[in-house]
Amino acid sequence: MSERVVPVVIVGAGPTGLTAATLLAQYGVECLILERWEGVYAQPRAVHLDGEIHRIVAHLGIADEFATISRPCLGLRLLDRNMRVLTEFHRDPGPGVHGYPEANMFDQPQFEEILRANLKRHPKASLRGNVAVTGLTDDTPGTIRVDFTDRSTGVQESVQARYVLGCDGANSLVRDQIQATMRDLKFEQRWLVVDVATTADLGEWEGAHQVCDPVRAATYMRIGNTRYRWEFRLQPGETADDYRDMARLQPLISPWTRKTPVDDLTLVRVAEYTFRAQIADRWRDRRVFLLGDAAHLTPPFIGQGMGAGIRDAMNLAWKLAGVLTGDLPESALDTYEIERKPHALALIRRAKLVGMAMTEGGELGNLIRRIVVPLLHRMPGLSDKIMDGETPALHRSTLIERPRLRRSRAGRLIPNPDLDRGRRFAEVVAGRFAVVTSLSPTPTQRTDIEQRGGTVLLARPGTDLHHWLHRARARAAIIRPDGTVLSSGNDLSAVCTTLPRFHTDHVPTFLTQ
Repeated sequence: MSERVVPVVIVGAGPTGLTAATLLAQYGVECLILERWEGVYAQPRAVHLDGEIHRIVAHLGIADEFATISRPCLGLRLLDRNMRVLTEFHRDPGPGVHGYPEANMFDQPQFEEILRANLKRHPKASLRGNVAVTGLTDDTPGTIRVDFTDRSTGVQESVQARYVLGCDGANSLVRDQIQATMRDLKFEQRWLVVDVATTADLGEWEGAHQVCDPVRAATYMRIGNTRYRWEFRLQPGETADDYRDMARLQPLISPWTRKTPVDDLTLVRVAEYTFRAQIADRWRDRRVFLLGDAAHLTPPFIGQGMGAGIRDAMNLAWKLAGVLTGDLPESALDTYEIERKPHALALIRRAKLVGMAMTEGGELGNLIRRIVVPLLHRMPGLSDKIMDGETPALHRSTLIERPRLRRSRAGRLIPNPDLDRGRRFAEVVAGRFAVVTSLSPTPTQRTDIEQRGGTVLLARPGTDLHHWLHRARARAAIIRPDGTVLSSGNDLSAVCTTLPRFHTDHVPTFLTQ
């Protein structure tokens, strides 16, 4: 049995684990991913990420690669059981507040291939596939022993880690090892998921179609140049085996395929999924953390399941890097669950509400959908609110100083505008703390900020950053490495007192070119 010590071991090489590993490697933190399968799981699963997650994808250094495999979604259309349009919300396919389209459709295996290829650019990160993690043991002060078995040879091995990230999905072994349990949020539905490839043009509106029907709720989306996704709620007694070929699927998908011959449609996958709403009762046990589906399960109705895990990684990685380098106290890691759990819970509840609106309520529900839903797009500001993709603010913590008695941007993401030579805010800041201010700092203030590892961005009149500060009724703000506002105010000196010490030993070159 061989054994070595690494700062971070990540269990699971899905999008959450790969994102966490890449972010840590960007900060120069050595990490090892242990993954059960040798390669990418070939079947499509998630198909959507929003503008905020696209911003994180760009931070990973793969904005151009992702652009080649994704396409903007043009909005949302709600239909009744007879395929009549109840209402329609349009979305601009151009860059949104985060600098990228607010809704992006893609094929998950292609996305994971890009993430894996990008990880190879970082010598601090390594991926070991075809191994089964069998246990975690806290038997040495300051480390966790991770036991695993090579699935091809049967050889048992172990590695010592200062921290372990459980990114191993809904059936998480890491979650079981720390004796965390999933809290059921009282939502469970069985759905048929269908992926089809065709070069034929179906001629459909290229937004998401939601059929609101308690008998046969359905979703249709175009996810690529030749790829389409349907989801249908299964009725009692039905299974995926009832729909294993195109002939049996045709009655379900024909409202969208119409005159397209069945022979022109290639069935990529048909599967049954149970959509659940669950959240772990705790996300941490000392040196072990849960991320992604190991910590929370979100019904897919608002397209936030995979994105929630990537947000987890973005929130935790820089804090771990700061603690490992000694810049941040160990207590900074307490803010991970404090900030992320209420945010994830809010999105789970939002997804549950949308799902119930689509599928529940019987004839009364149909009456409400027929009368109320068509009026939604006429309500002032509601369409923009539905389409803007903004998620809730993070809760107050030692790294989010939000006043209790006045409004503040603390806990929300700063926009990501173009600043310099086509570079956006996130590229210029490059994973550091930033002081954004409309006040010119004194030489002493600037020196102090830089000695703490931060950077200063002057928000000049007429710029997007100046407008953002003005709307926030502030003249200065501290922005964390994940783009979240730590604090804001009108007194630059007072705001700067909240700036932590955080030095980046390695700034990604793609962010500084």
